[in-house]
Amino acid sequence: MTIRVIIVDDQAMVRAGFAALLSAQADIDVVGEAPDGRQGIEVSRSTHPDVVLMDVRMPEMDGLAAARALLDPPVGVVHRPKVLMLTTFDVDDYVYEALRAGASGFLLKDAPPADLISAVRVVAAGEALLAPSVTRRLIADFAQQRPAPRKDPSLRLKGLTPRETEVLELIARGLSNREIADHLILAEQTVKTHIGRVLAKLGLRDRAQAVIFAYESGLVAPGG
Repeated sequence: MTIRVIIVDDQAMVRAGFAALLSAQADIDVVGEAPDGRQGIEVSRSTHPDVVLMDVRMPEMDGLAAARALLDPPVGVVHRPKVLMLTTFDVDDYVYEALRAGASGFLLKDAPPADLISAVRVVAAGEALLAPSVTRRLIADFAQQRPAPRKDPSLRLKGLTPRETEVLELIARGLSNREIADHLILAEQTVKTHIGRVLAKLGLRDRAQAVIFAYESGLVAPGG
């Protein structure tokens, strides 16, 4: 199955470079590009990509606003692509907000080419791109600085079983499915089942939102 991708970035050279790299992959097809968030939404709505590579900082409409529009579309718009944020900073307030809005993760623009290709495939497969070395620190930093939301998310934890709560905590600490399976002495497929139930019960889109929820609910302490 071919992964359909669009690239939204205000730098033409970045768009061209990413397009050339991704188009060279047999399983990836670049179906469009745009120089700002507003045009990115239009291109996405017309081409129905699987993954949108979205720059964070752009004129007209930034990547955060565009990501929100794509991930929470108006009535009548059915298509919701996966959104992978692109940034030049390893800690960026906009990226945190995009993850909360439902983006599937973020990637540094200067990441190696192999990382970009892998990121597109990971996100297209429905996983969140959460590199513990960067993303967990970003989420922890901002979770620590922000007030609790109006609705206490800790109340929603009560709907989880003890095992599901344990799996959520390990996700938030940056463990992969395989590492969680090894830690809990479970089959990896069983871990995937638990993660699916956690997301469903908490009304979360993916692993990225699960990590943020774990911090904001107090299940995992920032820096802990």
